[in-house]
Amino acid sequence: MDENLVSEIRARLEDTQEKIARAAHSAGRDPSAVRLVVVTKTHPVASVQAAIQAGACNLGENYAEEAVLKINQIGMSDVEWHMIGHVQSRKADLVAKHFDWMHSLDSLKLAGRLDRFCADAGRILPVLLEVNVSSEDSKFGYPAWDSNQWPALRDEFLQIAAMPNLRVCGLMTMPPFADLAEESRPFFVQMRRVQEYLAKQIPAADWGQLSMGTSVDFTVAVEEGATLVRVGTAIMGQRPTRG
Repeated sequence: MDENLVSEIRARLEDTQEKIARAAHSAGRDPSAVRLVVVTKTHPVASVQAAIQAGACNLGENYAEEAVLKINQIGMSDVEWHMIGHVQSRKADLVAKHFDWMHSLDSLKLAGRLDRFCADAGRILPVLLEVNVSSEDSKFGYPAWDSNQWPALRDEFLQIAAMPNLRVCGLMTMPPFADLAEESRPFFVQMRRVQEYLAKQIPAADWGQLSMGTSVDFTVAVEEGATLVRVGTAIMGQRPTRG
């Protein structure tokens, strides 16, 4: 284990946790209501192990096959693995078998496959429905930037909420890339509005979780109600280029 790397990651992790706490207090929230997901995508196993040694207990990955290799090598039951990237339906079995959370559920087809594979594995998977609140074409997620779109989401979300091996827990979004954190605030505000609408329309599901905010804007996300923030570079350092 590279102790220098562990120390560097620990320092950045603690700094991020302090910023989350300050943002939560400024919004009148309990910092313990915000979970920090350390994004380890494309980082090698040694770096992920260093992050765990530094105190990271929720790890976020974007690529199912790459993540499963890490999960199998690390094999630590006290770490939660979060799938935060787009998942092709044909890789649903990897998510169903290996991940503790799915943040990026964006279609009924994927939900159906996840539900079936979770049934085979004898487990229930907590999921977040990914919504696009920016209208940016490059973003995945259900269209939700205009309130006129929301009623159309209701029927499909009801079907997903009824699946016995998935547990709908809330929403996830990725706003457009921003240089300044404040540029993301309108999208986080819109997320809360979508959350409030769905809580009224589908009260049987739990909409309490909001996964939003990354290294650039996680403090603003916390101020606007995030319960899960996905922070990579600010803790892990620059990401290696994925081959």
